[in-house]
Amino acid sequence: MGEQRDRKGRAQGTDRERSVTADESGATPRGADAEGEAVGEAPAGDPAGGPEAGDGVVEDNGETAENNIAVKLEQLILGAERRYTPFQAARSAGVSMDLAARFWRAMGFADIGQVKALTEADVLALRRLAGLVEAGLLSEAMAVQVARSTGQTTARLADWQIDSFLEGLTEPQDSGLTRTEITYPLVELLLPELEEFLVYVWRRQLAAATGRVVQAQDDAEMVDRRLAVGFADLVGFTRLTRRLEEEELGELVEAFETTAADLVAAHGGRLIKTLGDEVLFAADDAGIAAEIGLRLIETMGHDETMPELRVGIAFGTVTTRMGDVFGTTVNLASRLTSIAPKDTVLVDQAFAEELGRTGDAPVSEADAAAAEKAAQEGTGSPPPPYRFALQPMWQRPVRGLGVVEPWMLTRRG
Repeated sequence: MGEQRDRKGRAQGTDRERSVTADESGATPRGADAEGEAVGEAPAGDPAGGPEAGDGVVEDNGETAENNIAVKLEQLILGAERRYTPFQAARSAGVSMDLAARFWRAMGFADIGQVKALTEADVLALRRLAGLVEAGLLSEAMAVQVARSTGQTTARLADWQIDSFLEGLTEPQDSGLTRTEITYPLVELLLPELEEFLVYVWRRQLAAATGRVVQAQDDAEMVDRRLAVGFADLVGFTRLTRRLEEEELGELVEAFETTAADLVAAHGGRLIKTLGDEVLFAADDAGIAAEIGLRLIETMGHDETMPELRVGIAFGTVTTRMGDVFGTTVNLASRLTSIAPKDTVLVDQAFAEELGRTGDAPVSEADAAAAEKAAQEGTGSPPPPYRFALQPMWQRPVRGLGVVEPWMLTRRG
């Protein structure tokens, strides 16, 4: 132990090592190698993850033991030890430091200065993205978007897995092991299985998304497409946040999001995102969106633990970017949701017309009633088996969108 301290003290005494400054994340590098390259470390919890295995003086306390476990977990998950500073990684990948930093930040990681914290996998990722740009398959801006969209999606997934999944599975048992000690063997067992499952789901989703895009009628629709976009919003959620305990509120939100996600997927829609008390979904077909909206109302209405729900749906041109949707149609759906009575689905004029065009709802209830009467009297053909009914509501001004005429959507008969 004393010999380690002596060596560390001698190493810290050189002029070269004193010149190494703290990195941007607050970590102070320990020194420099013979080439003058930083060999520091970031604090635990940083993207860099903490001290390298075997470095420093091992103190007899729980904090150091947890740090060692954190380092081992990082090496297990990443599959490699730290070898490179950001500069060394960029140089090995053959990309500029500026581009490497842009990729790193786009993936959602903090700047780490020139700490030796990156692995061969980081170099390979940089090389692959840069190679796609060099080959002309992606522009530099698009490559950054790929990094950002992937980083944002997987960051949320990783947070959920740690907060919910691992937390429940690492509950200390009668073995006498702490949660920290249980985590390593658990991750070791789950990691390859979860990795394979993640790739499988991604391929399935990619195949489904590609199929939707190639069915577009023309090139313009492959980017700006006509979709039905809907919001479902829990009524009185703000009041619930004051009344419920945090754990109860979390369980309610999770139950709402899970139920909504299952219903949207089961009926052929796509869940775009969840916002706690609100979900945003989309569908290529107005009839599918109408079914989803009504199913949400009906399902939540049968759950006594859930507050009332309101849904707004609009149909029109939508711009899609990084898995999200934008445009006037999305804004209109949001506004319709905010004015919808509880346990009601409101739709816009374009959505009502689309349901009429596809035969899912009558263009005119009066005409439908007349056709039914004529069929009963034997003087006309029966009307189509409409699934939905539409009732026009009072026109009203909607902030930022002018005057709109909402329609109340219900099931027919």
